[in-house]
Amino acid sequence: MKLALLIEQRASDWKALEDDLDWVVTQRGKRLDPQRLSEFARRYRAVCSDLAQATARRYPPGTIRYLHQLVAAAHAQLYRGETFRFRDWGQTLFVAVPRRILRDPCTWIAMGLFWGLFLGAMARAWLDPEFAAQVVGPGVLANMEEMYAEPLSERAPDDHSRDAMAGFYVFNNAGIGLRCFASGLLLGVGSLCVMAFNAIMLGAIFGHMLLSDKSANFSEFVTAHGPFELTAVVLSTAAGLRLGWSMIDTHGLSRGAAFRQTAPRALEIALAATVLFVLAAMIEGYISPSALPYWFKAGVAVISTLLLLGYIFVLGWRSPGERELAGLEVEGADHET
Repeated sequence: MKLALLIEQRASDWKALEDDLDWVVTQRGKRLDPQRLSEFARRYRAVCSDLAQATARRYPPGTIRYLHQLVAAAHAQLYRGETFRFRDWGQTLFVAVPRRILRDPCTWIAMGLFWGLFLGAMARAWLDPEFAAQVVGPGVLANMEEMYAEPLSERAPDDHSRDAMAGFYVFNNAGIGLRCFASGLLLGVGSLCVMAFNAIMLGAIFGHMLLSDKSANFSEFVTAHGPFELTAVVLSTAAGLRLGWSMIDTHGLSRGAAFRQTAPRALEIALAATVLFVLAAMIEGYISPSALPYWFKAGVAVISTLLLLGYIFVLGWRSPGERELAGLEVEGADHET
């Protein structure tokens, strides 16, 4: 059959695929007709075959270029990502994630290890004045004492400085969380090591500063943002630990399959931790260094703690008969089947 006749016979299908592309674009965000969508997919596969044949049989360059563009446009529409919907993200953040946090042993391993090391280092620094200098170095301690030498009411930053501080804290805190999470790729051990390092450092600094004559200024600064920031470190570590453990305990799956199944769920917990890091940075930039009275900052800490307890225990504690949203229990059920 002549080449021109082949192109003429297939041209109507190519034009139909163009019409399908226009239809998909105009229907974005709406429910698509399943029958027409099926026809769209059929025509897409047919045009892919036409493109392969056109390349092999050396169709005119203009025809090959046209088919390349048509296939690329159809592929982009057929396999495009789902539209972001705040409702779906909110349901994940406030239903699925709290349940995973509450019921995942990795959360409580990270929680116990962090607070054990933090309080242990703080107590050691309290009992042994040389301990903090050995852990963080005398230079760091000297800088900390200089930073909190004056009451916050006498050195409250201006609005521009607060904006800069909040931005710095966002990047700094998120960087700590990212390291805690990403280090989980080292079979979870990396996450625990990063968290342990930060817990010991923070505990030593807290113990030293609470013993110094600058303790009131230091406490006034760290009180408000502490609950969100420290909890975010724990959750980032828990997400990384869950990621690493999935490559050890695969429940009969290959390591790659187990990792692919666990990664999205661990990432959602890491994103929840990122939200806490951002909230902590906003408080640290605008409330903690301000001249607001200490009772107000302590109130922010109490409210933050209550919100965290409600998020994890109230939202996370759902009856077994309620619908699961890709929680850990569903994961276990999938493995058993």
